[in-house]
Amino acid sequence: MDGVGEVVSPGHQVAVLWDGSSSPEALQEFVSHVQTAVTPNGKVSVENVERLLMSAHRDSSFDVALLGLVPGSRTVHSAEVLADAARILKPGGSLVIQEVVDLRADGSGRLRSPDLLFSALTLSGMIGVTQMLQKSLSDQQAQSVKETLSYPGTDLAIVRVLATKPNYEVGSSRQLSLSNRAVTGKPAVDPATAKLWTLSANDMNDDDDLLDSDELLDEDDLKKPLPSTLRASGCGDNAEKKRKACKNCTCGLAEELEEEKRSSAPKPAPSACGNCYLGDAFRCASCPYLGMPAFKPGDKVLLNPSQLQDS
Repeated sequence: MDGVGEVVSPGHQVAVLWDGSSSPEALQEFVSHVQTAVTPNGKVSVENVERLLMSAHRDSSFDVALLGLVPGSRTVHSAEVLADAARILKPGGSLVIQEVVDLRADGSGRLRSPDLLFSALTLSGMIGVTQMLQKSLSDQQAQSVKETLSYPGTDLAIVRVLATKPNYEVGSSRQLSLSNRAVTGKPAVDPATAKLWTLSANDMNDDDDLLDSDELLDEDDLKKPLPSTLRASGCGDNAEKKRKACKNCTCGLAEELEEEKRSSAPKPAPSACGNCYLGDAFRCASCPYLGMPAFKPGDKVLLNPSQLQDS
C-alpha cells in the first residue's frame, strides 16, 4: 500500500486490476487494505486485467484505478487496457500503475522503458503523468521476470506512475462565450515592426533605377491571341475522331461546336401553294409534307433530311 494512500480516500470507488502472476492470497490481502482505506461509504471492485475490455463497467464509474499493484504482478498493460482504464475513471480521477520496465528498452521488445510507459499513458488520454517510485529488481525477481515473460533484458526495474484523467469526458463539448464588445480605436502597433514594413524616400538610393514592368513587354506580347493558339495540344486536331470540347472549355472549341450544331439543324421547308398544312388531299405532287398529318398554321414542323432526299 506504499504510495496508494496518497490517492485513495474514504468514500472513493476504486477499481483494482490484477493478473494471474499474483497469488490469490496476495490479491485478497491487497484488496483488504484498499477496502480499509475507502471505508466508510467506499467500494472496491476487482477485475482481471485480461477481462477488463469485456467487463460491464460503465463510463466514469471510479475515482481511482489501480493497475499492477498487487504483489507479484508481472503484467505488461496494453494500450487497449490503459484506454479502457481511463474510460471507467471519473473526470479528474487518478490512475496508479506499477509495471516492470527495461531501462534500456527502445520499443522493439515486450517491456517498455519508463519514457515509453509515460507516452502510453498520455496517448490513452491521461494527463499529469508523474513517477512515484522506481527501484531495481533483485536477482531473484529479475530471474522470475525473465522466466515469466521470456525476456532477455538485464537492466530491469519496477516503476510506479501516477496519472490523472482530465476534468472532461472524451467527446464532450462546451459553447464558447464570445465577447460582443465593439473594438474601438486602432490596435497598438509595435514601432519596430512598423518600421520594417515602411519604405520612405530616404531608404532608396538615388542611383537605383526602378524598372517599369510595361517595358518588359514587346509588340507580340500586346497582340490578342487567336483562339486556335489557346487550345491544348491535340484538342480537336484528330479529324478521324469526333471533336469534343473539354469540360470547362476555355479555348473556344465548345462555342465553335455549338455553332456548328445550330447551323446543321434541319430547317422548315418553304411552301409553294400555301396548302401544306391542310393534308395530302390539298397538297401538290412535289409537296415536301406528303405523307405527314395535317397541322395548324404557324406550327413549327421540321422535316427529316432523308425525306427531302427521297422526294
